[in-house]
Amino acid sequence: MARNSSMDRQNQSGAGGDGAFEFFDRHPVANNMFEDVLTSLAMSPKRLAPKYFYNARGSELFEAITKLPEYYVTRTEQSLIAERGLEIGAQIPAGVCVVEYGGGSSEKLRALLGVLSPSAYVPIDISRDYLLQQARALHSDFPSLSVYPTCADFSAPVELPEPVDDIPKLAFFPGSSIGNFNRASAQIFLGQVARAVGPGGQMVIGVDRRKDPAVLEAAYNDSQGVTAAFNRNVLSHINTELGATFDVSSFRHEARYDVADGRIDMFLISTRDQRVRIGEHSFDIAENEAIHTESSFKYHVDEFVELAGRAGFDCELTLSDDDEYFSIYLLRARSATD
Repeated sequence: MARNSSMDRQNQSGAGGDGAFEFFDRHPVANNMFEDVLTSLAMSPKRLAPKYFYNARGSELFEAITKLPEYYVTRTEQSLIAERGLEIGAQIPAGVCVVEYGGGSSEKLRALLGVLSPSAYVPIDISRDYLLQQARALHSDFPSLSVYPTCADFSAPVELPEPVDDIPKLAFFPGSSIGNFNRASAQIFLGQVARAVGPGGQMVIGVDRRKDPAVLEAAYNDSQGVTAAFNRNVLSHINTELGATFDVSSFRHEARYDVADGRIDMFLISTRDQRVRIGEHSFDIAENEAIHTESSFKYHVDEFVELAGRAGFDCELTLSDDDEYFSIYLLRARSATD
């Protein structure tokens, strides 16, 4: 059942254009960082969730990563949308509602909006302040577009805003963010999206491809050490937020490609025996012991199309760069009778 209390829904229409602006808060459950980190460090092997990369410094470092010569993902996807976006737009009806998972008012989104004739935009993100900031900036640039930012955890099913109930949906999930899910979880997520857009609804998704391991490992072990700094920042973030005692300088970054599973794994390797304290808890970390911080899954084209098919989507269009490093897919959700 939809929730319509004043705490959940804030109407901010009349900002200078014809499009509405209304905020919807689905009240995502707040993460308990302390308990999460303690549980992850007690695992064997030890782990830390990649979401803890992203404090202000982490966001700055990731932005720097996207501009590195070795990191092809962002520029390749942007080029595909800029150069071949009309092929996507030709298969999407006018008046759709664009639903962006992890909405961010990026160049890729703006380029996509430029080849469509959408009536509404729904960015979904768990970070309320960031979501509102980005949504307001986009609404300022596209004042005729109705914008309905929705604060929610998109890894779980999300109730879309009521004003777009009767509008055809186009989901947008760029940046190969699907690679942050393992393959089973990726199928579950895509199934949730298929149900959200409904039968006949569409999805544009960017997916990194399996390729020469040397290309992938260079992208995650850049010569300037920016990715290494980004990886170690997870420890700095935990030190700041939880008062932990990680000696950040005594960890080295390592990223390696599992060819069989099509997966990049990132680790922080301790360069000495050490004990880390977090509150009243302590953890011994041996020299050369690894803390796993991220996995990023890659897909052959037929492999991803099959995965999407199991989740309830048919593939209508595939766009790839000349080097076959990256692909953008246009998917359509099947009806129950298909």
